[in-house]
Amino acid sequence: MKTAGYIILVVLLTSCSSTRFIDSWKNNEITVFKPEKMLVIGMTNNLTARKIFEEKMKNALYLRGINAIESSEEISMTFTDSKKNESEIDVLKKELLNKGFDAIAITAVVGIDDKQDYNSGYYTIGNNWYRFGRYYYRFQNVYYTPEYYSNYKIFHIETSIYNLKTSDDESLVWVGTFDIVDPNNITSTIEDYVKRIILQLEKEGVIK
Repeated sequence: MKTAGYIILVVLLTSCSSTRFIDSWKNNEITVFKPEKMLVIGMTNNLTARKIFEEKMKNALYLRGINAIESSEEISMTFTDSKKNESEIDVLKKELLNKGFDAIAITAVVGIDDKQDYNSGYYTIGNNWYRFGRYYYRFQNVYYTPEYYSNYKIFHIETSIYNLKTSDDESLVWVGTFDIVDPNNITSTIEDYVKRIILQLEKEGVIK
C-alpha cells in the first residue's frame, strides 16, 4: 500500500470483517448535544469510497433525527487535492458555520497492524499436547506447509465528533476507536462499522 489514501480506501471498501469497539472518550462538560446540521467526513482520496461511507453514515444519523450532510457535497476536490495549513482549515470551518453547520463527524484510519495466526485447517483443540509423539505428529506441518500460518491485518479506525460552535479547546464532543479485522467485502465492512459507531453513540447518550 503506497499511500494513506489507498489504505483508507481498503478499510472503507472491504470486509467480511469483524468490527470491534476498543475505547471512547466523552466530553462530560457537554450536557446537551443536539446538532441541527452535521457534516459527515470519511477521510479518503477515493471519491467512490468516500461517497459510500458518508452516505451510509448520513442515513443512520438521519434515522435518529440528525440532519447530516455528506462532505462530498460540501467540500470540493480542489480543497482535498492538496495539503492545507491550519489557517486555510479555519477558513473552511467559518464557511461551514455560515452554511448552518454546527457539528462534524470525521472518521479516519489511525493505524494498521500485521498479524499472524495458526491456520484453522491444521490447529485443533484436544489432548494432543499431553504426549510428545501426538503433539509432534499433529503439528509437524509447520516445517513444510506455507499455509500453516495465516496472515491478516487489523485496521485501527477513529471517529470523532466536534461541536463547531464552541472554542477549539472544548469542541471535541466524543471520540471512539474501533478495530476492523481482516476486511474483505465492501458492503459488509461499511455497514458493520457504521452500525457499531451508532450503537456506541446511543449507548453513551451522545445521540438518541
